[in-house]
Amino acid sequence: MSYIDLINKQNKLAVIGLGYVGLPIALEFARKLSVIGFDINPKRVEMMKQGIDPSNELPKEAFEGCDITFTDSLEVLKEATFYIVAVPTPVDEHNVPDLVPVQRASETIGKVIKKGDYVVFESTVYPGCTEEDCLPIIEKLSGLKHKEDFKIGYSPERINPGDKHHTLASIVKVVSGCDAESLDTIAKVYELVVTAGVHRASTIKVAEAAKIIENTQRDLNIALMNELSIIFDKMNINTYEVLEAAGTKWNFLKFQPGLVGGHCIGVDPYYLTHKANEIGYKSQVILAGRTINDNMAKYVAEKVVQHIIKHTGDVRSARVLVKGATFKENVSDVRNSKVADVVRGLQAFSINVDVEDPYADSEELQHEYGFSLSTETGDDYDAVIVTVPHDDYRLLDDAYFTGITRAHALIADLKGIYRGKINSRKYWSL
Repeated sequence: MSYIDLINKQNKLAVIGLGYVGLPIALEFARKLSVIGFDINPKRVEMMKQGIDPSNELPKEAFEGCDITFTDSLEVLKEATFYIVAVPTPVDEHNVPDLVPVQRASETIGKVIKKGDYVVFESTVYPGCTEEDCLPIIEKLSGLKHKEDFKIGYSPERINPGDKHHTLASIVKVVSGCDAESLDTIAKVYELVVTAGVHRASTIKVAEAAKIIENTQRDLNIALMNELSIIFDKMNINTYEVLEAAGTKWNFLKFQPGLVGGHCIGVDPYYLTHKANEIGYKSQVILAGRTINDNMAKYVAEKVVQHIIKHTGDVRSARVLVKGATFKENVSDVRNSKVADVVRGLQAFSINVDVEDPYADSEELQHEYGFSLSTETGDDYDAVIVTVPHDDYRLLDDAYFTGITRAHALIADLKGIYRGKINSRKYWSL
């Protein structure tokens, strides 16, 4: 592969997996290079051909002026010489890393790769996965020899769904290669679109480890805030007021309590602890943080149930409105949403639960979690749980909540966006 030929559009760059991570990368490169956007889902491919982002993150204008071909054809994919893999890396129901998507992508590459080609993985994995799990698949199916016939690298994604400020171009990109030559080439390719610059990691494993600890660090800090919230609640102290006061010190890290879901913070730490377990070390701190965060949905549901029992004594006739079903604010992504655990926790007590969200897709919720969005909201709820601070919700006031609840109702404001604004109903936040 020639870097110059990429720039001159004599060679093509391909992105495999066009979700939250892959599509923005593909479109960014397509403003400079000739790009092939590959996805195994024909329906998604057709949507993107029409300038529609299936993830509802990018506007139609983002597709304009881009030299890109969207396809699910291996024959078209073979035209590329530089491949970027951006498929999801989830965990299963036992929190064990599910490498099937990245393994399937490696199989795809093994069927299309040629001598001189480059492959860069962006999917979040544990240290060693690229070289120990993915590379052998590519070599076996292609019949080619790593380093001699083709080069690989790793450049962890740093896409933040819903964030219009921290974009691909504005965040320093960590890059790595299998040797000095590949590192230099991969760095130059990414420098074409990342104006913030690149950081050249010494090895692929270093780059993999850097990515995995970014979200592990956030997970642990949020776990601390959640544990503090539980403690302060027992002391009848508002956690957000404590954080506001502590935040006046220059070196205090400003994290907040909340539900930790999604496909990054709530997942990535398990990749690291899985690998640690393989090499004979049982994680203590990381898993402790995961346990706290995974149990917060149950904690929230039980707080609401306790309030209802105290004020009505009849949970079967009680009604609760859950506002927000996505894993974070201002996105449509419901993958690994801990709101679903809150709903299940309430339903376990036979409570009638309505769910509404201006961003979520009702059919997707039904498919993933077995409940759908309510078409209408009532005016007699015993509790309202505001799970994520969508911009739409920030405009709501005391009169709104009074109008949809009974006099004894609890407003559970998990992110504290209505602190000091709810006067007519019982108020509680993490």
